[in-house]
Amino acid sequence: MKSAEISHTPLKNTGTWSVAALLALFAIGCGNPPEKPDESPRRSPAPLPDASIDSSLKDSSPKDSSPRDSSIDSAVPDDMALVPGGTFTMGLNHPRAIPDEMIEHRVTVESFYLDKTEVTNAAYQQCVDAGVCRRPRDIDTQKSGFEPLKLFRTPQRPVTGVSRQDAIAYCRWAGKRLPTEAEFERAARGDDNRMYAWGNESPTAAVAVYASKVTRDVGSCPKGAGPYGHLDLAGNVWEWTADLYDPFAYSREGASRGIPANCEIIKQTQDQLRKEKKQGFTGTNPIPTDCDHVLRGGAFNYFSWGLRASNRVHHPKTGASSWQGSAVPKMRPDQTDSQVRSGDNTFIGD
Repeated sequence: MKSAEISHTPLKNTGTWSVAALLALFAIGCGNPPEKPDESPRRSPAPLPDASIDSSLKDSSPKDSSPRDSSIDSAVPDDMALVPGGTFTMGLNHPRAIPDEMIEHRVTVESFYLDKTEVTNAAYQQCVDAGVCRRPRDIDTQKSGFEPLKLFRTPQRPVTGVSRQDAIAYCRWAGKRLPTEAEFERAARGDDNRMYAWGNESPTAAVAVYASKVTRDVGSCPKGAGPYGHLDLAGNVWEWTADLYDPFAYSREGASRGIPANCEIIKQTQDQLRKEKKQGFTGTNPIPTDCDHVLRGGAFNYFSWGLRASNRVHHPKTGASSWQGSAVPKMRPDQTDSQVRSGDNTFIGD
């Protein structure tokens, strides 16, 4: 399917809650707010946890945590799909799982709209042309054994070479925000606790872009759609989230709401893991020394098991790579904040 179309000028504040996300090889998928807000009664989503988002995005977070109704579908743009609020199982108790994801627990999130695809190079370029976003970083993809960079930069492939900071800039321009880690997993797992976005069947080339040397156009694997119709939730490019990476997030007091600890506590946790020589608790990447952010979804160069919906990866917010990109979720017309899925341009493990 085609990526979402975005106007050449920043979106006006229509009171819509939108979510956009940039991927690691940086493909972005966004949704536009409806031209005319729906007049039916609405309720706002729960506010984002303070520790999980940049302070510049906090003030516009909705304050009412009441549940939403299904009538909001009437205002959804064609390029977005609703992720209904509810309580789902997050994490994976499995012999092959990484320790930081192994605590299965119930998490409750509010409803939101999410772009059906990642953000494309063409869409991100509109933000660059508007003088708001920086150009994606040029990366020597061939040095890493991938195809030439020009193949990653075709219009309908996911945007790559953008950092989390670039993703946030794009989100502001589009009137959106990054999704939380829990929101991303909710979009991929639904209510049936599936292993992958498309179900429990092992990955194939028909459902995801992986084990490859280059990305593909967004929406190239319609058979890999998630429970609510979103594409590329696994593979193609990694996606940024709003949350700080917390190795112990699933055992914290805020776990049932998807809230990680603050940066100070996270650093203490990471120091503890190093002291106890628990390298590997956070995956194949070294235990962070600073406060990293969460990437989700896997990428074109990833192996099949890494595409599982529970997989957590951490990365510095300033990093940018050819395997990160983004897609966009969006909230109801009465909501004031927005989310963006985003990624960077470095290469990571799981």
